Amino acid sequence: MYHSEINQDNICAISTPAGYGGVAIIRISGKDSISIVNSIFTRDIINATGYTLKFGTIKHENLEIDQVMVSIYRSPKSFTGEDVVEIACHGSIYIQHKIIEILHEKKVRLAKAGEFSQRAFLNGKMDLTQTEAVADLIYAKSESAHQIALNQMKGSFTNELSMLRDKLIELASLVELELDFAEEDVDFADKSQLKMLIDEIITRLIDLKQSFSYGNAIKNGVPVVIIGKPNAGKSTLLNKIIKEERALVSNIPGTTRDTIEESFVIEGIEFRFIDTAGIRDTIDTVEKMGVNRSLEMAKKASILIYLYDASEINNKEVENDILNFKKNGIPIITIANKIDLIQKNNLLGDLHISANNLNDVEMVKKHILKLFLKIGETYEGTILTNSRHLEAINLCLSDLNKVKEGLINNTSGEFLAMDIRQSLHQLGTITGEISTEELLGNIFANFCIGK
Repeated sequence: MYHSEINQDNICAISTPAGYGGVAIIRISGKDSISIVNSIFTRDIINATGYTLKFGTIKHENLEIDQVMVSIYRSPKSFTGEDVVEIACHGSIYIQHKIIEILHEKKVRLAKAGEFSQRAFLNGKMDLTQTEAVADLIYAKSESAHQIALNQMKGSFTNELSMLRDKLIELASLVELELDFAEEDVDFADKSQLKMLIDEIITRLIDLKQSFSYGNAIKNGVPVVIIGKPNAGKSTLLNKIIKEERALVSNIPGTTRDTIEESFVIEGIEFRFIDTAGIRDTIDTVEKMGVNRSLEMAKKASILIYLYDASEINNKEVENDILNFKKNGIPIITIANKIDLIQKNNLLGDLHISANNLNDVEMVKKHILKLFLKIGETYEGTILTNSRHLEAINLCLSDLNKVKEGLINNTSGEFLAMDIRQSLHQLGTITGEISTEELLGNIFANFCIGK
């Protein structure tokens, strides 16, 4: 593990959102935090036990600043692992800044972004995946994103990685033990046993890797791209789904020239609905740019809605369009729209609707949710949401594939052991067992001040 010298400074920050509110929380952490707060508080907290709450007044040079509640957390049983004090004051901006100003006079500096969480990591209160989950929990915009972050913060991903590391250590031990007794020509490791073990590890890592598209979609909102020919009713459908007149609706083909995106939560999952320019051949330069952008957005979708005007387009055209979009390998919901204008019975598609009918729109939302949940059923246990973790797993897989190839080709155990150790290194970077100053700086810089 990378050991950084933990800064001994006492730090403080406003941990609640900026602005006015009923209550604001000011957090102080460091070896002198209790004695410093004690010097400006009307109640004695020097001998207060951890997890206690005291009511009193913050004073400075005989001037009363505010009546507050002070929470005391003793090292090591605190968030950061250090002595921590939290001052709950009234939400006046003046009061918040005045208390911070007084703390500065007491040699308490303003915390950097993520510094409280960084100290928690460096003091062994959490590993790196858990501290990253803290940030994800704060920024979670839906129930599903909240649940994934909460599970990771509780250590579900850490436990998964720990089991994989144990298996890799077992693999390394078998290979290196055989190296130690190479001169005696003794085989401690059955090659078939090694191959089974490496296949088991690779399979699980691939499962984690493949879960990233699903987990990342939940974390940042599931991109649902609505695509089709001009005047299919794409903008109308978007407006009805989000219950807002967001996209311009017109009878003139080619009204939508660019993508329009809006988020909407369905049953605890955030979906990012993206309306696109109608797909058609055109000589209009601007519209052509919109069409090209639509096709690019379709490739980035988690779910693609192909919407067509049932009163205008024939089944053959629909089949050709669907065939082209299926090449992207993205789940497609085909929807026939404007069925109120026709009397056809042989329409293609998963759903037949009128986008102006609210019951039909609810049916579309339920279908989208059902399809996404079905995609999620293929992923069991830990769901990957962090691109840094994905990169480390890809590097680990690369090293393990070298090991697998080496076993097949009877490569020297020295080279096998080297690749196994490297794969262990890659997994270690995920939890922070292997880390650098630059890595930690990049991670915690994305945290909010006060966390």
